[in-house]
Amino acid sequence: MFLFDFFRSFLPLANPLGFGASDFVLLAMAILLAGGVVLWRIWLEPRAAAFAGRTGWCMIFLAALPVVLRMALLPHHPVPSPDIYDEFSHLLAADTLRHLRLANPPHPLHQFFETQFVLQEPKYSSIYPPGQGLVLAVGWTLFGHPWAGVVLAVAAFCALCYWMLRAWTTPGWALAGGVLAVIEFGPLSQWMNSYWGGAAAAAAGCLVFGSLPRLVTAARPRDAALLGLGIAAHLLIRPYESAFLLLSVAAFLAPAKPLHLRKLAPAAALPILAAGLMLLQNRQVTGSWTTLPYVLSQYQYGVPAALTFQSNPVPHRELNREQELNYRMQMSFGGSSFWQRLEYRVRFYRFFFLAPLYLALPAFFWALRQYRFWWAALTVALFALGANFFPNFEPHYLAGVTCLFVLVSVVGLQQIARLSREAAGLLVLLCVAQFVFWYGMHVFDTQAFSLAIRQYETWNALNHRNPAMRIVVNEQIAAIPARVLVFVRYYPQHIFQQEWVYNAADIDGSRVVWARDLGPQENEKLQSYYRDRSAWLLEPDFRPPRLRPYPATPHPQ
Repeated sequence: MFLFDFFRSFLPLANPLGFGASDFVLLAMAILLAGGVVLWRIWLEPRAAAFAGRTGWCMIFLAALPVVLRMALLPHHPVPSPDIYDEFSHLLAADTLRHLRLANPPHPLHQFFETQFVLQEPKYSSIYPPGQGLVLAVGWTLFGHPWAGVVLAVAAFCALCYWMLRAWTTPGWALAGGVLAVIEFGPLSQWMNSYWGGAAAAAAGCLVFGSLPRLVTAARPRDAALLGLGIAAHLLIRPYESAFLLLSVAAFLAPAKPLHLRKLAPAAALPILAAGLMLLQNRQVTGSWTTLPYVLSQYQYGVPAALTFQSNPVPHRELNREQELNYRMQMSFGGSSFWQRLEYRVRFYRFFFLAPLYLALPAFFWALRQYRFWWAALTVALFALGANFFPNFEPHYLAGVTCLFVLVSVVGLQQIARLSREAAGLLVLLCVAQFVFWYGMHVFDTQAFSLAIRQYETWNALNHRNPAMRIVVNEQIAAIPARVLVFVRYYPQHIFQQEWVYNAADIDGSRVVWARDLGPQENEKLQSYYRDRSAWLLEPDFRPPRLRPYPATPHPQ
C-alpha cells in the first residue's frame, strides 16, 4: 500500500519510454534481484562455501558486520537515547557497577528522586539483576558510552550464533544462519537500538546450546567451561528463565553417555559464582541474602506485576501520581487466563522470524525424526510456557533461545534444499532483499520520510521510539555553563510512562540533578542542599517542553 502511494506521487519522467519513477524503481529492483541470483550462483556461492569452514574468520566477519552497518546509519540515526523506564534502571545499574559497587547509599532527600523501577531505600539501586547493567558498564568503561555495550553484545551474539550452529548443521548453513542473525537482530533491531537487553542473553544462549552437542561428542573441559559461562551469564541477566534453561540442559544430557564429574566441574563452577554475585547484590541492596531487589520493589511500590500464580503485590509506601498509575497498569495485565495469554503472544514470536522464513517453518517438522531437534522444539516451548506466567510480555524474555529460533529456520531451509536448492536459496535471498530494502530506506531517509513509513514497519526499532523531546531538553541543559538542578513539574494530564526524573549513581556528583517538583516549601530544602547549583524548572507537558529558571509560576490547577 505504501509503495503504491509512494510511486503514485511521482509524475512520469521525460524519457522516450515514458517511464515514471515507479517504473525505474521496479526495474532496478528486478535487475538487482536477477543480478543477485546470478552473482550468487557463479561467484559468491563457491567462495561462501569455502569461507564457511573457517570458524575464526567467520566469527570475526559476523561480529563486525552488524557494527559496521549500524555505524553507517549514524548520520541519520544517531546513538539511541534512552526513553523507557526499564532502560534508565539498567543504566543506573551500569553506572553503579562503574563505581565498583553493587548499591548506592540512599540520598538524604530521596523523596525528590522517586521514579519508576528504582529503589530509594534502604539503598539507592536498580531493581534488576546485574547482568544487563554489567554489559552496559563494560561498553561504557571501554568506549565512554553505554551504547557501546549494546553494540558489543549484538556483535557477540551474531558471531556466537554461527559458532552454535556449527555444532548442529553444516558450515555453509551455519554461515547462512549467522547472516540471518545479523539481518534479524542487527542494525535495525530493537535489541541494537535500546538499552533494556536482549542480545546479551541471546549470546549466553548461544554458548549453552553450542556447547551441549560438543560436550556430548568430545567432552572437552573447554566446552564444559563455555557451557558454564553461558549459564552464568544467562543467570545474571534473566534469572527466572534460567530455571527452564537448566531443565533443558538436563534433558539434553540425560540420554548421553555418563560424563565424568571432573569434566563437568567447570560447567558448575561459573554458575555458582554468578549465583554468589546475585546473593551479594541482594545483601547489598535489600539487606537480605535471599530478597531480590525486584521483590523488594514489589513490596514497596507494588511493581512490577507478580507472576500470575502469585498474589498481587500491595504497595507498602506512599506512591506519587505516576507510580500509582504505573501500579494500576501493572495490575491490569493479569486479567486474562493462561491460555488466552499464550494464544495472544504467538504473534510476538514473529520477532524471531523474517517473513520469508515462515515458509521454512513447516519444513522443520520433517527434521523431528531426530531427538536433538525434538529437544530444540521442546526447549522453545518450555521457555514460551514459562514466560507465559508473566502478565506482560516482551520478546527479550525469550532471548536465551533466540539461537534455537534461528536453528529452526536453518533446519527448515536445509530440509527444503533437499528437495530444491533453488527454493531454499530463493528464501534466503528474499530475506536479504527485505533487509536491503529497509536498510536502504534508512540510509537515505529524512525525518518526514521516517514518520511516513513507520506504520509499514514491524520490528524495525529505528523509528519506534520517541526521545526527540528529551534530546532537545538535554541539549538546552548542556548549554548551561553551571552545575544544574532541574525541577520537573508534571501537569495533571501527564502520561506517566514519559518519566523524566532519573539520575546517575552518584547524584551529588552529577552535573545535572533531576528532581520532582514537590512545591515551593519542599523545593526550598533541595535548593538549600544544592546551593552551588543553578535551579531550573522543566515542564515536559508543554509542546515543546519548556525549560526556564526556577522559581517560576505555581502549579497548574
